[in-house]
Amino acid sequence: MQGILSGMVVLDLTRFFSGPQATLLLAGMGAEVIKIDDPRGGDPTAFSPPLAGPRGVSFQRQTPQDMGVAYLKRTRGKKSVQLDLKAPAGREAFLRMVRAADVVIDNFSAGVAERLGIGYDDLAAANPAIIYCSLTGYGATGPDRHFKAYDLMVQAAVGLMSVTGHPDTPPVKTGSPLSDAIAGVFAAHGIVAALLHRMRTGQGQAVDVSMADCLFALMFDEPFDCYDRLELPQRQGSRIMRFSPFNAYRSADGWVVLGAATGADWSALLRVMQREDLLEDPQMMDLGWRLAHNAQVDEIVSAWTGTLATGRIVQRLADAKIPCSPVRAIDDVMAWRHLQERGMVQPLWNPLSGAKVDAKAPGFPVKFSAAPAGYDQPAPLPGQHTAEMLRRLGGYSEVEVAELLRQAVAADAASR
Repeated sequence: MQGILSGMVVLDLTRFFSGPQATLLLAGMGAEVIKIDDPRGGDPTAFSPPLAGPRGVSFQRQTPQDMGVAYLKRTRGKKSVQLDLKAPAGREAFLRMVRAADVVIDNFSAGVAERLGIGYDDLAAANPAIIYCSLTGYGATGPDRHFKAYDLMVQAAVGLMSVTGHPDTPPVKTGSPLSDAIAGVFAAHGIVAALLHRMRTGQGQAVDVSMADCLFALMFDEPFDCYDRLELPQRQGSRIMRFSPFNAYRSADGWVVLGAATGADWSALLRVMQREDLLEDPQMMDLGWRLAHNAQVDEIVSAWTGTLATGRIVQRLADAKIPCSPVRAIDDVMAWRHLQERGMVQPLWNPLSGAKVDAKAPGFPVKFSAAPAGYDQPAPLPGQHTAEMLRRLGGYSEVEVAELLRQAVAADAASR
């Protein structure tokens, strides 16, 4: 069986997380993703801490075989080519590869691709059917398009930090770099949609993806602009403003989350807690009143959860069909049988040491009934496929490939 995107060639100019996340998803669906890295240093995550190798995971390189954990995760299923896009020969080689490609994606700052001579107009001149995806912090248009951004800046810019945490606490980012991950998912979605459009019309096009747009689009389903009029603090902790109860509660041996999204959920929870007396309380049975007096509701729930172990709480609530979960630590998540059986906890392979490392990676999150999906190859060695891709996609002869590789080695040496 072939992957859904089998036969699609993606030239990947991205670095760090957002762009590599997009191309990781494309690779998981069968696309041939070819990383294009500068020979002067290569992928910045390849040998950046934390590192993993024969002696385990550390912040310092302990052996010559140690490689960056981020690189080992994000480049699975991809190929690696090194080209100097600032040199005329490297740019020409890239444009020759573009003629045989379906997609080009970068996450350069706005305007960088154009200065290098590989912006959308340049690519379309070489291949009118090309899909070009530009993934930036703030998009290709707008007054802030030239601002450099990482996940932290985007979370701050669109207000996520202002609504994360508890009332009267400083602004805080989410525990993982959500804007990077979310933008990568949107970019992959946009690329697949553009490929579908090309299949129907024959037209290539540019896809403009902004990390800020993507994060804002997801978080602003919540009516944050109405909170002040509803006399709600912007920071709600683990609550959702529309439900009560809906929170994290301390148990006798940890924490549990539970929520009553419907009147039936609330009635079932009262019965599980043996508080049937509140079924006759018109205030407690009114959602609007509970939302306005959520602290009182949380006190009732906490008084019950605090007397029981987490496992007992989850079992009782699950039996009653009430949404709930233990608050798992990462070690517990790694051991969670459900994720393991769905193939979501995968070993990592280090191509330098030729062995697994003491770190895990996520599996492919979408399951298809009629096509395989996943990462059938580990991370590549930096530059491993340069000669192969120059011959196959660029149409270069053996002699020409040798000369380009010589120039790349010279450029790398000059940069040291």
